[in-house]
Amino acid sequence: MIAWDDSGIILGRRRHGETDVIVTALTRTHGRHAGLVKGGVSRRLRGDLEPGSRVTLSWHARLDEHLGAFRCEGATAVPLAVMEHPARLAALVSACGLLDTLLPEREPHGDLYHLTGGLLDRLEDDDWAASYADFERGLLEALGFGLRLEVCAATGSAEDLRWVSPKTGCAVSGAAGAAWAARLLPFPEVFRRTGVASAEDVVAGLAVTGYFLERHVLEGRGFPEARGRLIERLSRV
Repeated sequence: MIAWDDSGIILGRRRHGETDVIVTALTRTHGRHAGLVKGGVSRRLRGDLEPGSRVTLSWHARLDEHLGAFRCEGATAVPLAVMEHPARLAALVSACGLLDTLLPEREPHGDLYHLTGGLLDRLEDDDWAASYADFERGLLEALGFGLRLEVCAATGSAEDLRWVSPKTGCAVSGAAGAAWAARLLPFPEVFRRTGVASAEDVVAGLAVTGYFLERHVLEGRGFPEARGRLIERLSRV
């Protein structure tokens, strides 16, 4: 018998038979991991297994390559202020959906566990939408394609940053990029904010992170529907 205990964030679940569910979670030390939860459709367990719930997980299986079973304890549910706010909930579900789609199973990603926990902590803040944009930027970096936005790649200057190269993800200044402006992405102001970001800046930032996620990470798998709902709601503000 193989077994371990770990802290985790629920990413998704799907029904398995009449009463059980298969849950995927992002764990602190075991990465994205799946397991069967017996009786997971019950009212007692259902709330503990919502995307974004933080739980203590015990996993066991006869062999390491088996699906195995989860026991979930000590759940911290998603705050009601997030659950009852459609756009914040969309941000939460989008983040969980991206992780569930993109992460290979059982590959440790402690950096993403802490990144996701930080997003969950900030979804009740005034600047929650910008925190979601920060999450997508951090996800790109953790998966090998970080955006380098601090200085212009051509001049080394931090002044007058206006665009992002669609090939490299590097910032480009007005002077260096003027001749190629039509081929460049607008600089995402949300990533150099000094106060609460506007909805417009967040949407523009998600256009940039979305471009690189789609081109370098998703590989045709598509974004979670919740991400589109988030952008739609922010675009109305």
